[in-house]
Amino acid sequence: MRSKPRVLAIVLAGGEGKRLMPLTQDRAKPAVPFGGIYRLIDFALSNIVNSGYLKVVVLTQYKSHSLDRHISQTWRMSTLLDNYIAPVPAQQRVGKNWYLGSADAVYQSLNILDDERPDIVLITGADNIYRMDFSQMVEQHIDSGVGLTIAGIRQPKELASSFGVIDTDPSNTQKVREFLEKPETCDGLPDSPDEILASMGNYVFSTEALVEALYEDADDENSSHDMGGNIVPKFVARQDCDVYDFTFNEIPGSTERDRNYWRDVGTIDAFYDANMDLISVYPIFNLYNDKWPLLTGYTGLPPAKFVYGHHERLGHALDSVISPGVIVSGGEVIGSVLSPHVRVNSWSSVRDSVIFDGVNVGRNATVVRAIIDKYAKIEEGAQVGIDHEHDLARGLHVSESGIVVVPKGKIVTR
Repeated sequence: MRSKPRVLAIVLAGGEGKRLMPLTQDRAKPAVPFGGIYRLIDFALSNIVNSGYLKVVVLTQYKSHSLDRHISQTWRMSTLLDNYIAPVPAQQRVGKNWYLGSADAVYQSLNILDDERPDIVLITGADNIYRMDFSQMVEQHIDSGVGLTIAGIRQPKELASSFGVIDTDPSNTQKVREFLEKPETCDGLPDSPDEILASMGNYVFSTEALVEALYEDADDENSSHDMGGNIVPKFVARQDCDVYDFTFNEIPGSTERDRNYWRDVGTIDAFYDANMDLISVYPIFNLYNDKWPLLTGYTGLPPAKFVYGHHERLGHALDSVISPGVIVSGGEVIGSVLSPHVRVNSWSSVRDSVIFDGVNVGRNATVVRAIIDKYAKIEEGAQVGIDHEHDLARGLHVSESGIVVVPKGKIVTR
């Protein structure tokens, strides 16, 4: 391997995102808006680019048009330096099947590795919220000499049944002894008995070892062709797998409050909670760390505007994230995240909500604990999130914790 290894990053962005319905009704999960101006995939791509890796492919499959458009319009790299971020759709190169799992997605795209000939392959998911310097993980991987390094994040032991759990050797806590898929019981960490290491879905492979494992998996008729469920256990079984503890990842500009933040936003409630993490005075996840910037494509938009200062209708926002192009015209916004081109009209109230691009909240309307998808219209005097039975009767979705979701383009009447 050369002194500076050649690294190719692969982002897995082909999942259906069924648990995020109806936000994934018309788009791929990684294309779902988040935090006002971002898409979910922007977090993975920002981490990869900030880590210094500028050759990236994004494997797409379901409802990928808006995701492909976002990548092509936003994530443009220097062709002069042979850098790129390229969406790659499922192509049925090795048969008539679409991707059968995350491992099969990479297997069907091995032509990319043949063309690029990397020393190291970094594989990440496309829909988690976090900051991570992957170069530190790659450095550990190279020093260890193993075929696979998986990223682990510390989680409370009682949550073990929700994760793939990484069991390490007590005599060498970097070595993975066993990979347990959502176990009911397991041991805690040697240095923290009440915690476990949960897989983050981020992997660093030595290329030769990855290719060999993928060919073996493709020939296994009993395999589900999943990266975590099938490929990782193969490396663990032959003691060729280490773990990188996310706790030790150093990000410039991070604080003790937002250090080691990582959220899986796979459900409506988790997605909503992660948006709410952005808006406190000292946010749990800080969008404003310019030493590790979160990159996206919004440019050329006018500033947000707050109009009407009369005591009877005061356009204002408190404890909220307000994007460019928003107009708050005589209404109030409290504890909410508003994407570009949202309009909140006179005497209306938006509280504890996430509002996507182009939504119009009519006069005297009320929105509470809701997620409003793009271009929806809340008509004058309508209420969302006040009466859940009425919300359901109008075709809205209500999550387990009571978050109301208004589908894209829907007109909500009284």
